[in-house]
Amino acid sequence: MENLVNYKMLPVWDAKKLPQVFCEKYHIQEGAWVKLHIIAGSLDCEILTEQGEMKSQHYYDMLHQPPLISPLQWYRITKVSDDLQCQFAFYCQPEDYTHKKYQMTKTHSEVVLACQFIPKGKVLDLGCGSGRNSLYLQLLGFDVNAVDKSEQSINNLQQIIHNENLNHINASLYDINQANLKGEYDFIISTVVMMFLQPDKIPDIIHNMQAITKRGGYNLIVCAMSTADYPCSVGFSFTFKEQQLLNYYQGWEILKYNENIGQLHKTDIYGNRIKLRFATLLARKR
Repeated sequence: MENLVNYKMLPVWDAKKLPQVFCEKYHIQEGAWVKLHIIAGSLDCEILTEQGEMKSQHYYDMLHQPPLISPLQWYRITKVSDDLQCQFAFYCQPEDYTHKKYQMTKTHSEVVLACQFIPKGKVLDLGCGSGRNSLYLQLLGFDVNAVDKSEQSINNLQQIIHNENLNHINASLYDINQANLKGEYDFIISTVVMMFLQPDKIPDIIHNMQAITKRGGYNLIVCAMSTADYPCSVGFSFTFKEQQLLNYYQGWEILKYNENIGQLHKTDIYGNRIKLRFATLLARKR
């Protein structure tokens, strides 16, 4: 469980209040683990196949606690003692935390990949939106400054920070088009943000990002493109052309650059998700 995080605790239930759903064929959703803690009494449990056939039977009490229940595992509670008291706790991978707890879009995959080797430090989330990436980064131990021009998004994120008493993240209003941020950062991210900014401000925004990145620090940018083979049909204010983003980072160590095809959540008139090329860059300042 050392790499999992708790995203939900259910109430303490006794024998009379234990929901019937757990006494029938039940399974844990994908990406979730469950820990059942017995506070008093005992219960019998069966591990099942997907077809409902019994694989094994188990008895648990305060001295013999149930093991962690894996995602998609089928089981049912078959018998409980009259003095039973128990509680279910739900866990997930850190990158799924905001999705599971707040129904946010999942942490951007490029942020998850980058964090596999980028050391903990001070992060700027430029255009944090709901805070999906910022909350993930602070969960890993980064000190995060999250900025966005949406007052509603920042207010919601500040409420989460307050409710969870988070000490490694700050959220504030900021119009990225101003391109006048100060400070020093080890890691600056801007994922699917620049296509909503003013086209004439993009050079200044990138130069501002680069200027406040510490030597040895990292920039991660993901932004939609408009190319001959995949012209942008969505009303974005800005899209990159081929090699345009890469050209801004001459002199930096390019750890990753591609212009791969990706899908928007937005669909076309036939209900198909719109495909575009996305410029993805991860670079280290020399």
